[in-house]
Amino acid sequence: MLPAFCLAIGMALGFAGYFGGFGAFLLVAALGAIGFVVGRLIEGDLEFGDFIRPRDRKR
Repeated sequence: MLPAFCLAIGMALGFAGYFGGFGAFLLVAALGAIGFVVGRLIEGDLEFGDFIRPRDRKR
């Protein structure tokens, strides 16, 4: 199912780039990335603290 979903995303980006230009391509890509992150947050795969918490570096 993931390859078909990725194909649909690629086609949407391609159509946006062809018909709307590079600005539309960037807008669709940015909104897709935001939707991906929000979806991961809702599913529980990511936590908001992962973005603001510093990583522990032990060397």
